[in-house]
Amino acid sequence: MNETKSTFLIKIIPPTGYAVYRLAFTRRHLALAATALVLLLLGAVGVHTFQLRAAEANLRTLQAVTASQQTQLHSIDQQADALANQLRAVQRENAEIKRLIGADKPAHGQHAMVPAHTPRAANFAGVQSRLQQLARQGQATQADAHALQRLAMRVLNVRRLASLARDRMIAAIPSIEPVQGARIASHFGWRSSPWPEFHQGVDLAVDYGTLVRAAAAGTVVTAGWDGGFGIKVAIDHGNGYQTWYGHLSRTIVPLGAHVTKGEPIAYTGSTGESTGPHLHYQMMYEGHPIDPAPFLDGVPANVLATLPRGPGV
Repeated sequence: MNETKSTFLIKIIPPTGYAVYRLAFTRRHLALAATALVLLLLGAVGVHTFQLRAAEANLRTLQAVTASQQTQLHSIDQQADALANQLRAVQRENAEIKRLIGADKPAHGQHAMVPAHTPRAANFAGVQSRLQQLARQGQATQADAHALQRLAMRVLNVRRLASLARDRMIAAIPSIEPVQGARIASHFGWRSSPWPEFHQGVDLAVDYGTLVRAAAAGTVVTAGWDGGFGIKVAIDHGNGYQTWYGHLSRTIVPLGAHVTKGEPIAYTGSTGESTGPHLHYQMMYEGHPIDPAPFLDGVPANVLATLPRGPGV
């Protein structure tokens, strides 16, 4: 084929017309240009395809991360539920302790209870807000528990002191037998034997030398001879009560000594105006004799009723 017939000629004539530019192309040049263009298009399509696949991979990764985050979010939300339940339990315990110690009156600025049904958070911001709220309520509940602990200790101390005071008062009331298991040979009141008189105590039938114990705690105000009582011990219990122990053989506590309930104080005998070994046991209240018999087996109920009520009584 003739070369000239296979050549394409392009002439470019500028407006001035002084020069003419010629571009000559053969079929081979056009084929090469077309091939290059096709290759360029194929390359662009390939790059675009690669970018699409990379974008799809990134999308799948983001979806997986999002699913993992949602799972973690759900787990954290469940943990928040558990924390809220524990916090409500602590708050209920605090409220019950307050009720038991009488400190359940609402105070100014008292923190609110955690609601029983907390709305579930749907996103990270909601879960974060919920955890922050639980943290604030937890701190307030902890502070309340610490304050309650201090208050409970004060209440317990006060009640312990009240209990000790009541116990001390009971300990100072005659309430045991001065000689264990003794029979009452002569009762309180009028009698004709051994001579007519108003008997101001009880006579307890015991052997000579039997140990005598204090019927209650108190201070020894008499320890020696006292006329018709013979050797006598008198104990002032500091609450209006006095106990007298007469016709003793000897004493074993000095004048002015402080004795406790049940402490040995003397031995029985038959001194003074006595017809035989026995213990004359007499009780005085506010300077007047009273019947000791009801006090031999404990403090009578009518006397206990006059005492201040102790904790739990």
